[in-house]
Amino acid sequence: MRAGVRKTQAEEEEESVFVSMTDMTVSFLFILMLLLAFFASQYSDTDMVPRKELEIEREQRKEAEAEVVRLQELIEQRDERITKLEKQILAQQAEIKQQNRQIAKLKKEIEELKQRLKISDPLEAYLANAAQERRRILKRLRDQLRIDFPDLKVEVSEQSDALRFQGDGLFATNSFELRDDRKAIVTNVAKRLGEILPCYTMGTRSAWNAECNNGGVIIEALQIEGHTDGTGKFISNLALSTNRANTTFLAMTQSQPGLIDFQNLRGQPVMSVAGYGQMRPVADNATRSGRDTNRRVDLRIIMFTPGKSEEIARIRKALESGGLEGTEK
Repeated sequence: MRAGVRKTQAEEEEESVFVSMTDMTVSFLFILMLLLAFFASQYSDTDMVPRKELEIEREQRKEAEAEVVRLQELIEQRDERITKLEKQILAQQAEIKQQNRQIAKLKKEIEELKQRLKISDPLEAYLANAAQERRRILKRLRDQLRIDFPDLKVEVSEQSDALRFQGDGLFATNSFELRDDRKAIVTNVAKRLGEILPCYTMGTRSAWNAECNNGGVIIEALQIEGHTDGTGKFISNLALSTNRANTTFLAMTQSQPGLIDFQNLRGQPVMSVAGYGQMRPVADNATRSGRDTNRRVDLRIIMFTPGKSEEIARIRKALESGGLEGTEK
């Protein structure tokens, strides 16, 4: 009896465990079904993307990324160009500042000239303008010669009335023959004078206009002057200087024959020569450099000087006609 009872209890215990496990399994399956039902309720066809559209989207993304890279390169190129332009702007600004300083300097000089020309007497104004035009002509000749012949010693005189060549620059010592390598200088000056003189002279080659000679001034004489230093005999020096002036004159007029056609108000040729020997030194003959400076040839411009204001109008009329009408002979 006892053995039978024990068996029954064991079987009951096994059945109880089986029932418990079954209940748990059912519960788990129930929970799983609830979860599946929840996820099923959240499912929507609209959340699905067809493969073709997905591939198109990926391709568009690649193109967009490539465009971004291209735009970044363009931005880098633009930045480089901006940097370059900024440097150019800085350089141009520096140049503008320099030009502004030059403009300010020129304006100051213009104002000074205006003040000088604010003279009540027309005759004084005319004479001031004549001196200014003479200085301008001489500087123009000097600057061109310095360009064409860099080693040539040529200056405008302190009084701004002559172009000064050092004598030994054109002639050998004690000689009045032009050096072969200096003949081109004389012919160059002759050519430049042929371009300048028509605006300041009378005669058949006169070609005055207000642009080249607004003040209406006239050259009285263009004189080639020979000079020597203080060594040697007085008469010999006088002859040497005169011969040098004559040689220079002949070389110029042979190169430009038309130079002798330019006339002053009295109908005389403006070209002339003079020899002063040692009588007009511009430096100390006691020094070698002084003697070198004194041995020279000067190209002196002498402007016509009216005696009274009434002559100014007649001079202007004569320039306009190219002749001597309306002037006093």
